[in-house]
Order: sequence, then structure tokens, then C-alpha cells
Amino acid sequence: MGNSFGCSASGERLVSAARDGDLVEAKMLLNCNPCLAKYSTFGGLNSPLHFASAKGHNEIVALLLENGADVNSKNYSGQTALMQACRYGHWEVVQTLLLFRCNVMRGDYLSGRTALHFAAMNGHVRCIRLVVADFVPSAPYEAIRARSDADNGGGSNVRGKNEESALSKFVNKTADGGITALHMASLNGYFDCVQLLLDLDANMSSVTFHYGTSMDLIGAGSSPLHYAACGGNLKCCQVRIASDLRHVWIEVTYIST
Repeated sequence: MGNSFGCSASGERLVSAARDGDLVEAKMLLNCNPCLAKYSTFGGLNSPLHFASAKGHNEIVALLLENGADVNSKNYSGQTALMQACRYGHWEVVQTLLLFRCNVMRGDYLSGRTALHFAAMNGHVRCIRLVVADFVPSAPYEAIRARSDADNGGGSNVRGKNEESALSKFVNKTADGGITALHMASLNGYFDCVQLLLDLDANMSSVTFHYGTSMDLIGAGSSPLHYAACGGNLKCCQVRIASDLRHVWIEVTYIST
């Protein structure tokens, strides 16, 4: 809690330094008491790491982590520093958090949104690339499929299939009400994010549920295309339809050969 480490005044000073980007002050406080890196504010449970990540102060983020800050600590709503960095598009911070092995799969308490949801919702394509990096197969999907077809089902690249499955599971992870990252990017008209998510095998047919605690303004049974249309985002609708046609063409070609 706010006074868990004996001196809440010093903890609040560190929070201010993290929020304001005062690296000198942060270093001084942590030199005196490294345990302050684990401090959290009373009530909100936001740590200095949360504030530094939200503001994009990458040097302070690294300093806090080097002094023992919990890279996966959550605030009162279950949001991590990674979620904060992805929300505001601070890709350098995302990179640092990933180097310290943050958990990209975690969802918040309010709606189950992951860091990927926050990045897609706010159009931060570079953050999306970073958070999915560990899930992307080392070889392109087409190459993996071609190699598997050539083997006629035998001796296939098991590692590639496992990686592809993990990538698909992560990209299509649903938040409350069945909303995916693709839904969010489509609604807000972030064409680059939509295109990237589709390239990463996002499920174009995923639909929202009729239950959940968060308000769904569009309604149950809505696909990402419905969300793009509701947001008035013509370009996102076009890329979605074009992707549908491409998949149909690939399947027809595959069957005919």
C-alpha cells in the first residue's frame, strides 16, 4: 500500500519524479532506499512504474526495474505498466518492459483488456508489433504451410505450428463482451492496425456476446466489419472485405490444386 515501506513521503516524492520525468530526483531517492521502487499509491495502487510508463519516461522506467520494481504490478483496475505504455503509444517503454519479461497476456479487472487491446484501441501500431513479437513464427505463415503441404501431413514443422497457434490465441484474445483488438482498431478507424492484425491472423468472423459488464454500443453478434461500419471508417471496411476475398481466393486455389 501507500506506506508499505515506512516512508510514504519519500514514496510520493518518487511518484512525482516518475510522473514528471525527474531522473536526478528518482536516482537520489532510490540510492537512499531502493525499496521505494515497489511503492504504490494509497487507493489507486499506482506504482512509480505505472506513472513513468504512462508518461513515456523510459530512463526512469529502466531505473525502477533495475531497483526491483515489479514489472507486472497492477493498479486498482488491474492495469499494468505495459498497458499504460501501450495506451499512450510509448513504444520505447514497451521495449524496456519486454526486456524485463513483463506478462503480455494479462487482462485488466474491468474488462479483461490486454496491452494489445489498449494499443489497438488507440492506434499504436508499433506497440502492437512489439507485444506480438515473441508469438510470431520465425518463418512466414505461407512458408510454414507450403512446407507442411509438401510433407503431406508427415514430418511437419511442429514448432512452427505451435508458434502459429500461440500467435492466433493471443491476437484473438477477447475482452469483456467478446471484443477483440481487431474490433477496437476497426471501430476507431486505425487502418494500419487493422491491416497488421489481419496479417497476424486476427479472426475476421469473431463476434461480440450478448453478456458482459461493459457496455456494447453496437450490439451482440457484431463482427469487426460491423464495428468499422459503425465508426464510419470506409478504409477499414474496404481492407476487411478485401481480406475476405483474398482468403476465399486462397482456399479455392488450394482446393483446385
